[in-house]
Amino acid sequence: MVRLTRAEQQQRTHEQLLAAGREVFLRRGFLAATVEEIAADAGYTRGAVYKHFDGKEGLWLAIVEADADTHLRGLRDALARATDRDDLIAALTVLDPAGDSAAKWSAAAAEVLAATAHQPDTAPLVAAVQQRHDEQVVALLTEHTRRLGLTPSMPLHQAVVMLGALGIGLALRQAIAPPSDSAAILAHVLNAVFPTPA
Repeated sequence: MVRLTRAEQQQRTHEQLLAAGREVFLRRGFLAATVEEIAADAGYTRGAVYKHFDGKEGLWLAIVEADADTHLRGLRDALARATDRDDLIAALTVLDPAGDSAAKWSAAAAEVLAATAHQPDTAPLVAAVQQRHDEQVVALLTEHTRRLGLTPSMPLHQAVVMLGALGIGLALRQAIAPPSDSAAILAHVLNAVFPTPA
């Protein structure tokens, strides 16, 4: 058996806590999830969560940042392959807002937003993660709409905020009362934001 270095052990613990946190948040929601449950699922004590993430909120932010990085890599690759408007729209609809995981994750995210909205230490951290992600998506869309000769019907920074809110809203509705066809709703909005060139 190969012995891990201290740095490798720390990285493994970090990754196992991220994975356990994601599972517990999906299973229980943010508010009901406990540091003890997350630590136990990962095979550690609660002290490991505090050592690596300073608690539940820090773990949530780390998961969101990791997911944002994964989302951006996928979006960057999909947009780079886009050869026309339809490809660009398809790149923006790869995630299914009606999926069960998306619904559970959006419900947990709504809990986080509600719980941290009036916490002066945490709210700016949550906002900063979202703003960094939005800015990177806007930069990607700016590059590729220009390359493809597309003129969005609204400023891209507003479109990104609107599309993010729509995706979360559709996923939340899915958790309690599925909309008639969330994919069609999203496609309709994207077609309006990125009209066919004249």
